[in-house]
Order: sequence, then C-alpha cells, then structure tokens
Amino acid sequence: MHNPYHQPSHPGGGPYPPPPFPPPPFPAPHEPGGGGRRTSRRRLVVGICALTALAVAAAATGVVLGVRENRDRTRAAVAASAADPTKPLVAGWKTVINPTHGTAFDVPPGWEVLEPQVFSGYEDSKDREKVLIGHTAPAFYKSQWCSIDANGDGQVTDVRLGNVGTKGAGGAKDPADIAVKEAPTWVYAAYTQPDKSVVKADGPVEYTTKSGVKGSYVKARSSGAPRPHRCAGDGQAVVFGFKNSRGDLVSWDFYGRTGVPGAVDDALIMRILSTVRLAGDPKDPGPGP
Repeated sequence: MHNPYHQPSHPGGGPYPPPPFPPPPFPAPHEPGGGGRRTSRRRLVVGICALTALAVAAAATGVVLGVRENRDRTRAAVAASAADPTKPLVAGWKTVINPTHGTAFDVPPGWEVLEPQVFSGYEDSKDREKVLIGHTAPAFYKSQWCSIDANGDGQVTDVRLGNVGTKGAGGAKDPADIAVKEAPTWVYAAYTQPDKSVVKADGPVEYTTKSGVKGSYVKARSSGAPRPHRCAGDGQAVVFGFKNSRGDLVSWDFYGRTGVPGAVDDALIMRILSTVRLAGDPKDPGPGP
C-alpha cells in the first residue's frame, strides 16, 4: 500500500489578495449664504450631483458587466470541461483525473498532483493489516508540512496539511449515505485514532457542482484529538457522494489539519468541490476503492 505520509515537497500557495476598497464618496460642497453667489453655487452643486450620478451609473454598469463577464467565463469553462475534462474550470489551476472512476476536479497551482494509480489511505492503529479508508488519484497540499521521527528509529514521517482524492463507494445506499459514513471516518483515521469520541459530523447537504453533478456532502471535524507528537492535532473532512456516468456511487474526499497557520479554509475547500465533474466512462470493473 502507498505510504500516505512520505511525499516530496512542493511550493504552497499564498493567500488571495484582498479586493480593493471602494473609493470614498465625493464630499458634499458647502454652500455659504449670500445673494449674488447663490445661483452659481447652486449650479455647481447640480453639476456635481449630475456628474456623480453619471459616475455611479457607470460604476454600476461596470459591476454588471464584470459579473456578466465572470459568468460568461465560468459557462465557457464548464462547456470546455464537458468536451475535455482535462481543462480546469478555474484558470491557472491543475486538473486531477481519476480514470478508474471517471471523475475529475481541480486544485490550486501550489498543490501536488500524483499519478492516478497512487493509493493514499490509513491503516488501523491497532491492526496494521486493516485499511480504514483510502482513495486514489490524490492531490496533496504541503506534503512536508510537518516531519517527525515519532518512534525514534530514524524513519521520518511527513504529515500533509491538505489532501484530496476520489474513491468508489461499493455498499452505500445513496450519495448521502456515502458522505455520512466517510466524512467522520477520514477524520478518525487521519487525526484521532484511537479516540472516536472527539469526532463530530454535520448532517448531509444536497449540492450540485458547476458542471451539474448532483449529490450530497457532509462536513466532519475533531476537537481534542490526541497529541502524541508535535505534528498531531485536530482535523476536518468534507466528503461529497455522487454517481459517475455508469451510475456507480463514488465520492470526492478532502481532509486536512485545522487550527494551524496555513490550514485550508472552508471557502477553498468548497471552491475545489465545485469543480468536481465526470470524466468519461470509468475504467474499473465495478464499485470499489
């Protein structure tokens, strides 16, 4: 089984720049008293108001046009991905394709995309022959975020800050069932073994991605995870269950550390989830990991 910890490093992405602040409102002119100058001052005020109104109208038109342009770009990207799923929906991002399950999604440029056949998962800490959960065609964020020789045997373990991939969901009843079962399992397997009591999960939420894939997602998290070493701590997971082109139940899975500098935030997780799409017919013989 692929070692889920030791992976080469890659550059991490920086924060998005904040949007520019709007310009301050034009100061209202002060109109002093006095007979002869009142008319010209009033004309000046009217003129300024008219110019301001035009400026506001132009700015509003610019906002509308900007929104339309963004929507047009998104529609064009979705249409392109439907014809060619290798094209990212977000400009500059990388596409992750899992031909086994016929799925694709995008990640930011700072993420490391591994080969589709790579399996990444977690064993039971009490039974190393038992795999608790795993997925294929993974992408990692800061794969060497924290490194430690936990046992003092000279073997260094690398802990990643963020992880994402897709898997089969044989045995699940429906997309919501996949998400309900898998989201807390990822948190437990990656962050809280052997303590399940510190893992909490929300209820399933129906969701449709940009390309029209319908399913349900569940968010799970831990609070008070065991800390046997400096790399250990709390984490979260988001699992989206859906069907591929053959009708098989599959899932998209994100899990990552929380409460640490640089942790992947909810907005970015959901933006990655929004790019999930179908990528042709699945190559596997049927439901499975």
